[in-house]
Amino acid sequence: MPLTRRQIYRRRRLAVFGVLAILIGLFGYSAGALLRPVPAAAATLESSDALTTSLVQQTTPVAWPGFGRGAIGAVGFDGVLSSSGEQTPFPIASITKTITSLVVLEAKPLAAGDQGPSITLTDADVGFYYDTIAENGSAAPVVAGSVFTQRQMLEALLLPSANNYSISLAVWAFGSVDAYLDAARAWLDAHGLTGTTVTNTSGLGATNVSTPSDLVTIGKLVLADPVLSSIVKEPTAVLPAIGEVENTNALLGRYGVTGMKTGTDDASGACLLFSADLQVEGRTVTVVGVILGADDHTVLNDAVVSLLQSVPAGFHQVQLATAGQSVGSYSTAWDQAAKVVVASDASVLVWQDTPITVESHARAIDAGAAGSTVGKLSYTVGAGAEGGAATIDVPLALDADVAPVTPWWRLTNP
Repeated sequence: MPLTRRQIYRRRRLAVFGVLAILIGLFGYSAGALLRPVPAAAATLESSDALTTSLVQQTTPVAWPGFGRGAIGAVGFDGVLSSSGEQTPFPIASITKTITSLVVLEAKPLAAGDQGPSITLTDADVGFYYDTIAENGSAAPVVAGSVFTQRQMLEALLLPSANNYSISLAVWAFGSVDAYLDAARAWLDAHGLTGTTVTNTSGLGATNVSTPSDLVTIGKLVLADPVLSSIVKEPTAVLPAIGEVENTNALLGRYGVTGMKTGTDDASGACLLFSADLQVEGRTVTVVGVILGADDHTVLNDAVVSLLQSVPAGFHQVQLATAGQSVGSYSTAWDQAAKVVVASDASVLVWQDTPITVESHARAIDAGAAGSTVGKLSYTVGAGAEGGAATIDVPLALDADVAPVTPWWRLTNP
């Protein structure tokens, strides 16, 4: 039976509404699919333990002698790296002259390469010479009227270790020994050298004392001064009224030794505050050390040589990360993948088994170009590292492009 006009109209209306419903549904689905947020991809990173396994270093023995006391440090490293024996204050004899030199140069600065002002010696300086002889101290000749430069005066007290020239220089700089001693105490306090006491300019006697740790600091201060660091390297010097003088440091120029000051008396025994340039994994490290209380300088020098030969093995150039090294990956829901790689090399020089830890950080991404930074590795190194305790950040990057999610993927992945 043919449909009535009413039935045809009703069917057409149902068809139209059905199509509209489908279209509305498709529009709603498409709009929802295209506009709904897609979770960003989080990085999967290697564990901290895996990243630090290769960074753990072994300790090696330091060849300290069985006598006396000592300590060793290095330029660029904080404090003392290794020590031996008691670390309490102990007589330091003529090592005291390094303090005298530093205090004088703070009051009367001298530029590198300059000779400084002229100093005319007088009968008073001749008297200091005879006083030094009378107390059985180390002395160098004096002629009244002779003229020294400030640098030459420093050479006279540091190379042949002339006690009388340490007095003459201090009196020239401060007006009296007492005024010098006041300045020296203030200088020691300002540098936190609480274990050090000086009672004269030369170090003669048991009352001039210091700790091995303080002496390492003092040695670093000597090296930091361009005038003193150059003088303690001199094997000889020719001085007015004295002639040629020799450096009392018999190790100078051998085994990498570049200075610095000997000391000898009944209270201290044989002592040496020394610096040396050592080769460590293709680079030079300047160490500063001291040994106090040897029976004589032959025994002392043998001990210093053994110590210096053992020290390089205690330093390690640790490769923290290498450019291009893979430390993780990204994998997106829309089938994009890339590695997380180290963007630049990073290394650090450490002493012995200085602890190193690492934390990794990488942000979630929804797209990114190859080479773009996505995070970092934060290495924390202990106080035994060059430059002291610090955090070293190394950037992380993508090794490949990560394309953004496509409309088609959105529509086909409800």
